[in-house]
Amino acid sequence: MEDKNQKLSIKEIELKANDIRKDIISMLLEAQSGHTAGPLGMADVFAALYFNILKHDPKNPSWPGRDRMVLSCGHICPVLYAALAESGYFPKEELMTLRKLGSRLQGHPHNLDLPGIENSSGPLAQGLSQAVGMAIAAKMDHAQHRIYCVCSDGEQDEGQIWEALMLAGKKRLNNLTVILDRNNIQIDGYTEDVMPLEPLRAKYEAFNWHVIEIDGNNPREVIDACNAAKAIFEKPVLIMAHTIPGKGVGFMEFNYEWHGMVPKEPEAEKALAELRTLRGAIQSEHE
Repeated sequence: MEDKNQKLSIKEIELKANDIRKDIISMLLEAQSGHTAGPLGMADVFAALYFNILKHDPKNPSWPGRDRMVLSCGHICPVLYAALAESGYFPKEELMTLRKLGSRLQGHPHNLDLPGIENSSGPLAQGLSQAVGMAIAAKMDHAQHRIYCVCSDGEQDEGQIWEALMLAGKKRLNNLTVILDRNNIQIDGYTEDVMPLEPLRAKYEAFNWHVIEIDGNNPREVIDACNAAKAIFEKPVLIMAHTIPGKGVGFMEFNYEWHGMVPKEPEAEKALAELRTLRGAIQSEHE
């Protein structure tokens, strides 16, 4: 079976990212529980993944030839859910059931509940170990699909991350691409205050990884980096995506307090108004 997904233009991907952000705000307002800054910051990455990069088929989620997209930082699942719904994996109306009793959209993804979810996640850092295992299995099967794993910078505090990095480097898993959300915040504050990570690039390179640094809020750079990763044959690839937490909503941007806080109705209305204005700017920019 061939991948038949149409690769959208940069303008279309930026508009999809804007729609995903609006859905994130609406979901979190309805749930009154969840995480805001990280999902908003990663909307451009997820729009690029699901509408240009990944080989996937929403009508056949278990297609063996699909690329695997592993979410390690499960708390940013609103952006994953919104991207999956936008892609057609399930009705968009279901987004409003986020975190409600009996919903398939749990506060952290559960892979037996919802089509398109490759791994159950919640405990930070375990997703990368899962992705490494998938990449090793694909090598053993001589399979052609790629493994993508989205990690947060805060979970680099976990020792399990470094065990997985070490194994991936040893096995030279060139079918593994990790996208690290380098937004510099975590729930208790700024990453460099809580547990300094720098020099983060040098640490990955020391574990035999190829590192590409990009503006994670620029879909063109996301797509180019993922394409470049396919040409690296001797190492796994880390794409360090520098993102703005709360991207698209001015009063949320760069504020770590929005990591685990959700908008009340007046804040949501203000955020949605900003995103409507941003949509018009995107359309005008590409005319």
